[in-house]
Amino acid sequence: MERRNLGKTGMEVSILGLGGFHLVELSQRDAVSIINHYLDRGGNYLEAAEGYGNGNSEKKVGQVLKARRKDCLVASKSMERKKKDILLSLEGSLRRLHTDYLDIYFIHCLNRYEEIEEISAPSGALEGLEKAREQGKIKYIAFSNHATPEVAVRLLQNYHFDACMIPLNYYDRFNFPGWEKAVIPEAQKSNTGVIAMKPFADGLLWRNWQAALRYTLSLPVTCVVAGTNTLSYLDGDINYLQHCIPMNDEDREELYRNAPELGTYVCRQCGDCLPCPEGIDIPACFLLEGEWDRQMKDGSIRDPGEYALRDRLRFWFGNQDYPQEAYKRLAVNASACTECGVCLHRCTYNLPIIEKLKLVHEKLTDTNPPVCIRIF
Repeated sequence: MERRNLGKTGMEVSILGLGGFHLVELSQRDAVSIINHYLDRGGNYLEAAEGYGNGNSEKKVGQVLKARRKDCLVASKSMERKKKDILLSLEGSLRRLHTDYLDIYFIHCLNRYEEIEEISAPSGALEGLEKAREQGKIKYIAFSNHATPEVAVRLLQNYHFDACMIPLNYYDRFNFPGWEKAVIPEAQKSNTGVIAMKPFADGLLWRNWQAALRYTLSLPVTCVVAGTNTLSYLDGDINYLQHCIPMNDEDREELYRNAPELGTYVCRQCGDCLPCPEGIDIPACFLLEGEWDRQMKDGSIRDPGEYALRDRLRFWFGNQDYPQEAYKRLAVNASACTECGVCLHRCTYNLPIIEKLKLVHEKLTDTNPPVCIRIF
């Protein structure tokens, strides 16, 4: 399997990493079989987290590490923000993984500005991880961010992280464009390794998985971490990547235009709809909608399975207060629409802009917003 350099760490990482989240769904026997098969086929990046099944994923990876620690790079994650707590978390991870050191340790799910101050303060998580690095218990310090590219940029500016993990896929590109436009360039300035997660947008892109993998690995990333719960899925990913050709600009534009998941509802942020006679920044409104619920509630009636998947993924990331506050600051919001229809004739992607603006206003003025429903 092809390997790429992980920024300033100098580590050579296989382009497909094996995520630990879906290992929780499997029996220990099946999980161990998948991990061993991944390593046998040339993969070398194993990832788990304390929060995945209360250490369940780490225990399963640990069964393999008893015999194959030298065959792989191992990463784990912690949600703790204080020095004392994250050091206890690390000790638990090392014990469950049956290893005395981790190659990468992530401060997990750093999505909010206030958490930057918390981890950076005296007796914060960063101080703890620096101590752990001095003791040889971890080699490299990293963070993951799921919902706020602007927070990830601030993190990269405030501390010399060795690596970061961010969601990169062709669907959320139009909900969180800052991943590609701001976070990756900021990471490149300091030669911070970029690891991509969620190439399938948490499962939304399962029907178009080959294009999804190809899209993400065509970006300037070291590897893409994907979870799997069957050997056939794993082999499918590996076999495809052996012959995968990077996308060029024309390939990407074709995908943006024709991807069924984007359809005629997700705004591509092209700006062709402007100017609005009422002064509404239409793309800005839709960008806030993307941050709110990933533009997944569109009023369409779907079969129960598809509906359940989209409804579960709408608030996977949380942080609904951020777009709501930003919406309040708009000089002119979506409610100013007079339904003149000028924008409809300009939209390259035939979006129902008038109805979409109504939905945006409803979502972003919700006085009882939902919370993150993700199961860590």
